[in-house]
Amino acid sequence: MTQNVLDRMLTLARAMDDSFAAGDRYDNRGVWFPALDVYETEQAYVVELDLPGVHPENVDLSFEQGTLTIRGTRGPTVKTPEKGELRVFSAERVSGSFVRSVRLPEYVDSEKIEATYDNGVLMVTIPKAAAARARRITIRGAAQGENGKQLNG
Repeated sequence: MTQNVLDRMLTLARAMDDSFAAGDRYDNRGVWFPALDVYETEQAYVVELDLPGVHPENVDLSFEQGTLTIRGTRGPTVKTPEKGELRVFSAERVSGSFVRSVRLPEYVDSEKIEATYDNGVLMVTIPKAAAARARRITIRGAAQGENGKQLNG
């Protein structure tokens, strides 16, 4: 059930991003939409965002009311030389501001969110609250005594 909720939330977030970008990963206001993956493990939700060329100090993470928001900026990819002329033949790598938001299910432990940045990929791990994790429940019957049957919950 959680997977269906997560799928719907990601579909909505993707539709909102695409409406701003008109199907592109960049718009003429200087806003770009870095690609992101969101997946669920047994213990946590994980968000990975491609941010090549973005310095970690230019990225801001916040988590409020079940929504993870990642904001940042990437400077110009083509550097203007101090002296001389610059002739650009192709400039496809975008720069500017970005904002990506992911709404997560309500059962997360926001106090233990961790973020790492490696090889241009930002990874945010949002642990599930204990109440959201699957657990085993022992069923005990009078005839079984201490040797109950376990069910996955």
